[in-house]
Amino acid sequence: MLVAVTGASGFVGPHLVAALARRGWKVRLLLRRWTPLPSLAGVEAEVVWGDLDDSAALAKLVDGADAVVHAAGLIKARAPANFLPVNRDGTARLAAAAPAARFLLLSSLAAREPSLSPYGASKRAAEETLSGRTAPWLAVRAPAVYGPGDRETLAFFKAAARGIAPQPMGTGARLSLIHVEDLAEVLALALGRDLPSAVYEVDDGREGAYTYKDMGDAAGAALGRKVTTLPVPRPVMTALADLNHLRQVLGAPTQILTRWKVAEIFHGDWAVHDRRLAGATGFRARYDLWRGFADTVGWYKAQKWLPNR
Repeated sequence: MLVAVTGASGFVGPHLVAALARRGWKVRLLLRRWTPLPSLAGVEAEVVWGDLDDSAALAKLVDGADAVVHAAGLIKARAPANFLPVNRDGTARLAAAAPAARFLLLSSLAAREPSLSPYGASKRAAEETLSGRTAPWLAVRAPAVYGPGDRETLAFFKAAARGIAPQPMGTGARLSLIHVEDLAEVLALALGRDLPSAVYEVDDGREGAYTYKDMGDAAGAALGRKVTTLPVPRPVMTALADLNHLRQVLGAPTQILTRWKVAEIFHGDWAVHDRRLAGATGFRARYDLWRGFADTVGWYKAQKWLPNR
């Protein structure tokens, strides 16, 4: 069985490709021409060079494919208008190129609240492009994903290494999380099941989700030091987002902390409520927050992304 995969060069992608290969899938990857082939731990994969705007590359990618896993997407952008062309329109083009193949979209829990951010709205719109599809499809909403290779949560661990775990002030928020290897595993499991076409949620199985204090405690345990939770008022975080915007205007790299990301952070409920996917696949996470953070910190230290002390 042949699966076509996008997003293989991203954070989740290499873990996902490895999980698919372990389950016997032959893998074909769409990679941008300037993107080096990711390290896939010995997995043999056919490569199609191109991107989601390239109709010829998409046709070649899905030719003869039994399934498509669409993990590529934009998580940060220089302008809000940049999200829809990639996340919605790219999904629509890929799905149209493979009308008979089983289609799995890696979505985000942010799609549950599309009014909060252009990113969340674009992921909801991507899901909606699949709703009229006759071939089987799944959209799997992942919560916050962390683990080896992740640069977006590295700032949190760097702060924790200095003894501080920032959190949004006054929200009492609860949020679900999942280790990247567990996410890859459940996606590979789902692709091999005959599941009803629908939108699903997934996490590490923690009932009631986690608090930001839980995250600080788990980071402290992984780092071997006391970590104090620091509540950050929304105006302060908004000011930091505005500073990021100014830096981008002046030519700095794209930053993930924007005013819209602040709106997501201060939303109180990012807990997973739908456990149909875990029930249907028999999925059980290998990593809870404490074990997962220990694995992540160990990897960061080995790569010298965090001080090894």
